[in-house]
Amino acid sequence: MDSDLTFREYQREAARTDQTPGDDLKSMMVPLLGLAGEAGSLLTEYKKWLREGGRYKPFTDQVSEEIGDILWYLANIAGKAGLDLQEIAEENLAKLHDRWAPADQKETPLFVRARYDDHFPETEQLPLSMRVEFRERIIDGTPKLVITCDGKPFGDPLTDNSHIDDGYRYHDVFHVACAILLGWSPIVRKLLKVKRKSVPQIDEVEDGARSAAIEEAISAFTFGVARDYSFFDGSDSVEFGILRTIRIMTRSLEVRDKSLRDWEEVILQTYAVWKLLVQNRGGAIIGDAIPRTLRYEAIHPDQRN
Repeated sequence: MDSDLTFREYQREAARTDQTPGDDLKSMMVPLLGLAGEAGSLLTEYKKWLREGGRYKPFTDQVSEEIGDILWYLANIAGKAGLDLQEIAEENLAKLHDRWAPADQKETPLFVRARYDDHFPETEQLPLSMRVEFRERIIDGTPKLVITCDGKPFGDPLTDNSHIDDGYRYHDVFHVACAILLGWSPIVRKLLKVKRKSVPQIDEVEDGARSAAIEEAISAFTFGVARDYSFFDGSDSVEFGILRTIRIMTRSLEVRDKSLRDWEEVILQTYAVWKLLVQNRGGAIIGDAIPRTLRYEAIHPDQRN
């Protein structure tokens, strides 16, 4: 047997042994049921190994055989569905590399990997570092959150816009994370007045109202799911479905080239500092694009007034 056998070649040869050819319901159900049966057989082998340990000598050979049978059924199902097992394997690997970036890639400074405004005037570039301060104050008798960036106003005073105190008023930390970790944030561009107006189409499409609405929608979406995951307390990963939804939401924008791991870092770093802001009812967030970090810094009580 050729040691360089590809999935495509395997699928073609495996099809020659198909005893239920066709594309009707019966021909598809046979391999589907077979796959379920072989998966059960594989579990049975592991049950025997757990029970007998090293005394169960056939374990390795039996597992290899069960995996081979599973592969046959997968190839058969793919063929009946008009799919190419080779393409499936390649696309799956691409997804895995996108989701779990190698360690050396994670350490590469983001601004070297990609900055969407490198070729624009400095006045139209997002900053590589930001200090954003959050202070709770009473304004016209109403508690509100006042935000400044490097000493200048950063949007209007905010409330939670909710019947409960859920901390959403601190959600601008998500936009800061996007600007620092992704080099992308239509919201921050608008607030800092660094929209790319020198290229009208970029200004309208990438820095305009629609892209800003998408960013706000992602912020609200991630906040909503964060509550279901204890705001990712102690987590080092984010559920794949969440990241996939963000990918779908951004596929018409320049930020579509960011990996799932990039978005995962945005979410994890956002809520690591968000929790400290909520716990301390304010503070400062320092973002640095070169090491790709966000960190919390307490503000002395005397500085909050």
